[in-house]
Amino acid sequence: MLVVRPAGPADLPALMELAVLSGRGFTSLPEDRDVLAQRLQLSADSFAGSIAPAEAWYTLMLEDAATGRIEGVAGVRAAVGMRRPHFSFRVMTLAQYSAAIDMRFDHQALVLVNECGGWTEVGSLFLRPERRSGGAGRLLARSRYMLIGSAPLRFSDTVMAELRGWFDERDHSPFWDGVASKFFRLPFEEADRMVTSTDGQFILDLAPRHPIYVELIDGEACRAIGRVHRDGEAAKRLLEREGFEASGLIDIFDGGPTMTCGRDNLLTLRASRVARVGIGTPDIDAVPHLLSTVGIDAFRAVQAHATVHEDVATIDADTARALGVGDNDRIRISNG
Repeated sequence: MLVVRPAGPADLPALMELAVLSGRGFTSLPEDRDVLAQRLQLSADSFAGSIAPAEAWYTLMLEDAATGRIEGVAGVRAAVGMRRPHFSFRVMTLAQYSAAIDMRFDHQALVLVNECGGWTEVGSLFLRPERRSGGAGRLLARSRYMLIGSAPLRFSDTVMAELRGWFDERDHSPFWDGVASKFFRLPFEEADRMVTSTDGQFILDLAPRHPIYVELIDGEACRAIGRVHRDGEAAKRLLEREGFEASGLIDIFDGGPTMTCGRDNLLTLRASRVARVGIGTPDIDAVPHLLSTVGIDAFRAVQAHATVHEDVATIDADTARALGVGDNDRIRISNG
């Protein structure tokens, strides 16, 4: 059985391995041991409730209960842009009109904005390649929303997700090469590392202050605006199914899209309810449900068969052990 559980400092070797596998452009999983160690400690403090709710950053590990191997990782950041600005480009239409010749021209432009401050971010979703089928990705992705549902007031009314931008066959980012590198003049990996290991002041210092007209951007870079990395297509479909939509914002480094959804509009939560546990044998025709605990401190989530009758969810003993619950404990159950 696959179990989603809180991450902590002991998961550093596994998280480093996943970071190496994730490859270029996966900003939220840098190949930096110190940064990841700090992330895991922050996760432990977040689940323990020992830091302010707005500063919490929860990291979730997908673990094979039979082998103990970590198969994937995901995260929920309670509020972005609190300690430093969270910059994006907004793709805007600028209208220009000349009365002298009675002509109007509409131009698409990239405008640097800081609109996401305080939004909750779901991200860092990554699985080992051999686990990208069979429902593991959906379990891991949806567990983030169950975590939000366990204490909704700790999170923003708006939930965002940033998808990795397009990289070509040479593993180069056309958007970085054609746009962003003109302003930051660093190797992509160095700028990527500095996003997570510094306070981001270099972005504030060097980012363009004026609109960038899309018509002046070369072809490959232009086509990469808002385009998702080939490995992110499945994640995009999961987000769309959950209710996320394109926001018109893109990443300032690789041009990947930012998608948003209202917290209370998340399909997983709209299709969920809280029930009491009854340990037993689910009906023979019972269907799999997404199940999670209702508290953040000992959060667990699994996909398992359950029979729901009135306010009781009957689950088997293995599922109860995986969730760490007993008879009459409460769990959240979703069939969305």
